[in-house]
Amino acid sequence: MGDFAWKPTKKYLEQSRVREFMNLHGIDSWQELVSRSARDIEWFWNSALEHLGVEWFKKYTRLYDDSRGMPWTTWFHGGKLNIVHNCIDRHVRDGRGAATALRFEADDGSRRTVSYQELCDEINRLGRALRRLGIGRGQRVAMCMPICPESVTVMFAAFKVGAACMQMPARLPPEEVASRLRQAQAPILFLNDGYPRAGKVFSSQGIYNAVMESVPSVQCVVVHERIGNGLAQKPHCVSWTEVMRRTGSDGVVETEALESEHPALILYSSGTTGKSKTVIHTHGGALAQAVKEVGYAFDCRRDDVFYWFTNFGWMMAPWELIGALFFGAAVVLYEGTHLFPTPHRLFELIDEHAVSIFGCTPSVLRELASLELDVHAHNLSSLRILATTGSVIDAPTWKWYFKTFGRERCPIMNISGGTELIGCMVYPLPVMPLKPATVGAPGLGMALDIVDSDGNPVCGEPGQLVCRKPFPSMTRGFLGDPELYLQTYFPKGLDYWVHGDLATVDEEGYWYLLGRSDDLIVCGGVKHDPLKLEEKLLEFPGPPKIREAAAVGVNDAIKGERIVCFVVLALQAASAISPEALAKQLKAYVKQSYDPLAQPEEIHIVREIPLNLSAKIPRRLIRMVYEGKSPANITALANPQALDEIRRAAQSVK
Repeated sequence: MGDFAWKPTKKYLEQSRVREFMNLHGIDSWQELVSRSARDIEWFWNSALEHLGVEWFKKYTRLYDDSRGMPWTTWFHGGKLNIVHNCIDRHVRDGRGAATALRFEADDGSRRTVSYQELCDEINRLGRALRRLGIGRGQRVAMCMPICPESVTVMFAAFKVGAACMQMPARLPPEEVASRLRQAQAPILFLNDGYPRAGKVFSSQGIYNAVMESVPSVQCVVVHERIGNGLAQKPHCVSWTEVMRRTGSDGVVETEALESEHPALILYSSGTTGKSKTVIHTHGGALAQAVKEVGYAFDCRRDDVFYWFTNFGWMMAPWELIGALFFGAAVVLYEGTHLFPTPHRLFELIDEHAVSIFGCTPSVLRELASLELDVHAHNLSSLRILATTGSVIDAPTWKWYFKTFGRERCPIMNISGGTELIGCMVYPLPVMPLKPATVGAPGLGMALDIVDSDGNPVCGEPGQLVCRKPFPSMTRGFLGDPELYLQTYFPKGLDYWVHGDLATVDEEGYWYLLGRSDDLIVCGGVKHDPLKLEEKLLEFPGPPKIREAAAVGVNDAIKGERIVCFVVLALQAASAISPEALAKQLKAYVKQSYDPLAQPEEIHIVREIPLNLSAKIPRRLIRMVYEGKSPANITALANPQALDEIRRAAQSVK
């Protein structure tokens, strides 16, 4: 039997929402549930959405239509609904307007609480303003804002009037904001005048200039005055305060009854190659996927406080808000970083807001683990479920998270999916015993398989993660580029979605992800998994300890590819050892503890490793830069300056 780190308690086994669903349908085990939901997707989606309580203005008459092929499947035919009705309106209708919807904590620690009634009122006011500006069905509302109550209001107000909300992170470079706006032809942009982050103040003046110079479709810029730098007084601008004042607060704006296929969100993929893809999601699809996952995997209830360390540059923000608010929970919004003013910041948030469901990226967790903080003074007893996503988590970091945050009593929902499905391919359930680093099993209603390069199922060895049946939240293509969508997710034909991840299943049916299939390093004809290499480097006993690691394969005339690694030392690491001597020790450690054939040829010590905006390592981009190539686009990176060290490392060995 496997080495289980956590076993479900009686409460989860008897009282969780997923157990309730299983009991309704006479299902005894999680294995049977996963299998049946994939085998009979019509039964699952019909039954699950009814059980979860999704409300329709008009119930659909046909679940889905795949007559044009899996890539272009449409869902919930004849049905009409709206995300806003399901996440906001019905709670007010049912007398829960006084319940807390949002808990906002600013970078400086100041706080604001927003009830469901207050959020509903703000959405109505902004919805009324949008309609007066001629914004409604079929149009696009652009937003380039940090996470805050106002950005949440923009998203839901767009949904309310039938416009698609186009979301961009506040940190995006001005030229990229302008490029995305030109593509989407949005007539209105919501923009902060600036924002504080880690004690510093950032202005949005550059974004405004770029938009005014090159995006004629934008007729109005609504400026949320966060830092008061006068941007709201510029031509074509109007302040948030003035827009809301003009509309008044009288009367309810009718929530549009929209076809389930009506566009709700325009998001941007994380861009592991440096170039993002423009993803389209619908009201029916986005709602169904988020509600299913937050309801069954996270067992979210109306008395929960849900906090995912995220921003509006990542799909986790709309996913979290749609999912948690659907169930009437409170959502914590935090605009700052995990290290400011101290590395205790996330622990303080959990303590002060009594967070019960908490999610974070593996990269942040590894960084916190490297600091060896004493966090026992923080009250973390409110936590009942932990979560992580963004990249593959290694077993040591999983164990540290389980012990330090969860005090060895909270399950870790290690989920993985993507912006292209605003949800997950794989995740655990709270009725499952858990092993370190497992992603559990295929998501409910997801007909997943693991195949070789020819599409044949494999057993007991790594293979490509694919989905053989459609699901409601599949992107409805890439905006303006349907061929790229097909090339990306259906390269083998129209029969199955190729997700791009490598996966494996152990003898007890537990699934694990091994990273992106196109990140594999082939050195001398032998395939090496960069994640395994990185995990070994992170396990180096030191001193000094390794905080982050990235492994890539670069072109080699003899071997095909040679293994090149980059490591970041733990923040508190101080050692007299030279970089050359440390690299030698690290190479020997990989050789002895893992695989002699996987010994890196080069190991470079750097200050930071490039990450994209959803905290993934863009290995193909790192490889490209190391080989002296110039990427066409690096705007999807959170820290593009990190590429300079990659270039210098390459030059140092020439």
